[in-house]
Amino acid sequence: MTNTKNKIYILRVAVPSPLRHTFDYLPPENVSPKNIKPGMRVLVPFGRREVVGVILEVANHSEYESTKLRLASAILDSESLLPKSILDLITWTSNYYHHPIGDVINNVLPNLLRKKPGKKSIEDYRYDAKNPQKKIKNTIQLNEDQKKAITIIKNHLNEFKAFLLDGVTGSGKTEVYLRVIAEIIAQKKQALILVPEINLTPQTIARFAERFSVKIAVFHSRLTLKERLLSWLMAKDGAAPIIIGTRSAIFTPLKNPGIIIIDEEHDLSFKQQTGLRYSARDLAVMRGKLENIPIVLGSATPSLESIYNVKRKRYVELKLPERAGNAICPSFHLVDMRSQKLKNGIAENLLIQIKKHLADGGQVLIFLNRRGFAPVLICHHCSWVAGCKHCDARLTMHQKQQHMRCHHCGAIIRIPTKCPECAGEKLLMLGAGTERIEIALRELFPDVKLTRIDRDTTKRKNSLEEILDGIHKGEYQILVGTQMLAKGHHFPNVTMVAVLNVDQSLFGFDFRSSEHLAQLVMQVAGRAGRAEKPGQVYLQTHNPHHPLLLNLINGGYVSFVNNCLEERQTARLPPYSYLALLQAEGKKQGAVLEFLTTLCSAAKSELNKTIEIFGPVPATMERKAGYFRAQLLLQSQNREALQQAINILLDNIDKLKPKNNIRWFLDIDPAELSG
Repeated sequence: MTNTKNKIYILRVAVPSPLRHTFDYLPPENVSPKNIKPGMRVLVPFGRREVVGVILEVANHSEYESTKLRLASAILDSESLLPKSILDLITWTSNYYHHPIGDVINNVLPNLLRKKPGKKSIEDYRYDAKNPQKKIKNTIQLNEDQKKAITIIKNHLNEFKAFLLDGVTGSGKTEVYLRVIAEIIAQKKQALILVPEINLTPQTIARFAERFSVKIAVFHSRLTLKERLLSWLMAKDGAAPIIIGTRSAIFTPLKNPGIIIIDEEHDLSFKQQTGLRYSARDLAVMRGKLENIPIVLGSATPSLESIYNVKRKRYVELKLPERAGNAICPSFHLVDMRSQKLKNGIAENLLIQIKKHLADGGQVLIFLNRRGFAPVLICHHCSWVAGCKHCDARLTMHQKQQHMRCHHCGAIIRIPTKCPECAGEKLLMLGAGTERIEIALRELFPDVKLTRIDRDTTKRKNSLEEILDGIHKGEYQILVGTQMLAKGHHFPNVTMVAVLNVDQSLFGFDFRSSEHLAQLVMQVAGRAGRAEKPGQVYLQTHNPHHPLLLNLINGGYVSFVNNCLEERQTARLPPYSYLALLQAEGKKQGAVLEFLTTLCSAAKSELNKTIEIFGPVPATMERKAGYFRAQLLLQSQNREALQQAINILLDNIDKLKPKNNIRWFLDIDPAELSG
């Protein structure tokens, strides 16, 4: 019945649809409304099909007449799957990012729970109860800074408090996490730990598994659908005191939430770049408030936003200025490429240093943030360059696979034997990727064992773990890699780090380019000298007098941050203002710009004077995957005014009803403007 003693029951349901509101339904006739709770899944008719939605509210009124409301088909759960705090987080996320609430829920529920029920119910999925490894006692000696940080965090375990754990690379941040989590487990609560990349998950799990004899639920994109559901149920039911995952794990419901830890909080991977463009770091802070639990943001190179929040007294800063044990921070050296001979992109002076460190028994890490063999294939006769037919981008040559690939849309073509423009047969490869550097170093050091770590070499399951295990066992003396090597790995025998393509990031389009470069350099440098052997870091550049490099090397990350914050404040850029990026794309270039121009003109008269609009302009890469792209940037020093402006834009988009198959995307607090 839908009416008990004249009381009307309305189910307010979020369904997977592009519409930015909920839908009202009447309860199924065979279910007592008193047994229906928010957070339950419900099967409802939607158009001509049935879909799985989530009940957000059981109300007693609707803006529609009850006679016009449709009956829900079935209640799918006997209890709420999502607690109130997660439902509140879903609602906040939908409102703040202006994203359809049904699609937000699709980011929360595992895939198997979003489908119409089949033969199996949730109860048929059981997680095994095997005992994990035996507990290993705390044997690491803490320094005074670690002790202080642990004590302060422990004093606030029963309330919301945001901590920025600012510790140099190798300072023992993970040990701080472990000691705090031990207390969380002792209190029968759960800890949620987010890491930026899948490749950091195995080593993080290993550190936690050897310390705690408890179940650990794991979340990342390489899990099977069943594995993801099992982990989700373990977390929701409280069977797993420790939950480790990448950004999507922020939505995981916990039975007894105790703390949230964001490791490498500065990392761009915490910002979703497609669909629901959320920041897992920012959602973690909001979730901490909703669940009244502390949050720890850890990094050796904190984001400017987090440092700004410390200055504004929103976060409490806990500093770990010294490396753990006897390790000392590495020394920095600039390698001026202008007056030196290069061998496959490596300066002679750099090769001399590599030989020296290898002779002394150290491992050498060569960092190049470009995979593949060569980034450019050019014709010697007519200057034709191999470009992607679908994007404004060059194709990268992958010699081992004997093809050229676009790293933006994934298009693949065979390597041409002659120029398609002039039929010339002299095709030159310019620049170097990790594959080319690997081949060059093998030729230069034929007796030295070498390994390469990038997306191309770690596609096979467990391949990354096997390579890392070989590195730790000393099977390799030279390590060549991309950003995958820069994050969180502990290589105690690495005594030298060389960054080959520093110049690539010195002159970026984005105002955050300098921040990202500084973070990357310091993170890569952090792999050197983590044990007793001192480390050295070499930055190869054509611009040895560039102020950013000099500031970073002579003053360290703190000096760089202070200068960068002053520049941002002068320019009224984040964190001193707030941004929203509206991007549109379509098959016709003129139609895309016309849509944004019309939208801008229609909305301008309604916008608050504190709103600045830049554009519309073509995106930095105007054509991607066959679509022309353009964008509008909104900026304000008032967050509320910006949110109101976005609502006005969205209302006008609804009125305009974009034609010509134009698609649009909204990015609140964009991490990058040059996508």
